[in-house]
Amino acid sequence: MIQQVSNSNKLFFTAALLKWNKLRNNRVMPWKNEKDPYKIWISEIILQQTRVEQGLEYYNRFVTQYPSLQDIADAKESNVFKLWEGLGYYSRCKNIIASAKYIVKELKGKFPEDFESILQLKGVGNYTASAIASFAYNHPHAVLDGNVFRVLSRFFGILTAIDGKDKSVYSPLAHELLDKKNPRIYNQAIMDFGATICKPKLPLCNVCPLQQRCFAFVNGMVNTLPQKEKSITRRSRWFYYLLIEYRNKFYVRRRLEKDIWQNLNEFVLIETKKPVSIAALQSSAPFKQVFNATDFEIISVSKMYKQQLTHQTITGQFVGIKIKNRISVDGYQMISLKEIELLAFPKFITAYLKD
Repeated sequence: MIQQVSNSNKLFFTAALLKWNKLRNNRVMPWKNEKDPYKIWISEIILQQTRVEQGLEYYNRFVTQYPSLQDIADAKESNVFKLWEGLGYYSRCKNIIASAKYIVKELKGKFPEDFESILQLKGVGNYTASAIASFAYNHPHAVLDGNVFRVLSRFFGILTAIDGKDKSVYSPLAHELLDKKNPRIYNQAIMDFGATICKPKLPLCNVCPLQQRCFAFVNGMVNTLPQKEKSITRRSRWFYYLLIEYRNKFYVRRRLEKDIWQNLNEFVLIETKKPVSIAALQSSAPFKQVFNATDFEIISVSKMYKQQLTHQTITGQFVGIKIKNRISVDGYQMISLKEIELLAFPKFITAYLKD
């Protein structure tokens, strides 16, 4: 649902936004005004599901270590994942590697220029393709990220949920508002405006140049727009990691299943349906199956660790165990401490390792 939108309001919106951008937008980010499609692509993939503050460090590290598509295509995959370590949503890293190899091999190293071709890259949706097309090539494609949805919903009084199936009202409006001569500047301006002025919480309405015509401000709906219809249901999981040590080596494997942390490494894992004591863990069938009557000594038990993912909460402990005789654990290899330092682990495990 959308309120009646007058042409004068549309013209006012674009003009006021561009004026604000020119005179008052002081937001600084390393990829702003960047025209290299490779660097823009890296920044946009990193910022999927990631706050800008967290993504900055990873972006700088990525473009420093891998300054070109060719560098990523030639890199050892485990090294790229190691660089991504701690950023989460590792399918993004997998998509970067696959797309880099595709562009180098199939497109002769030339990053695609038109929207439809960019959209064919793995992990690239409408928003990311629009961002790359406009920022790198100044093509007239309007971006629609969370910031833009919020600004449009509040200013024009759009009551359609931004997380619902029917968001068709936003796209044509965004395209109509777009400055077709300077889409690169306009798109950056509206994203920056949403991030610094029309913020999700505590927006700076008192200094907003759109305030006088903003539907949400005039009608006291700033805190109720944009509307959402979904609530996140989180699943709870309990992970108990066994750090089994034999002659200064540990049992480690790479997670290959289509689950969280795919392609990252982990120690021997026993997952339970509820929290258990270490004594109960030792009595469990999975624990007994790992050791198969082999003598072992528990040398340490960590505090409880927790990681909150979008749809899951992971809670668990790390149990240090020494064995006198080598055992075979299906799917796991024996790795030295020096080798472990080079592997990429999920944040849940790196938090323990740092401690």
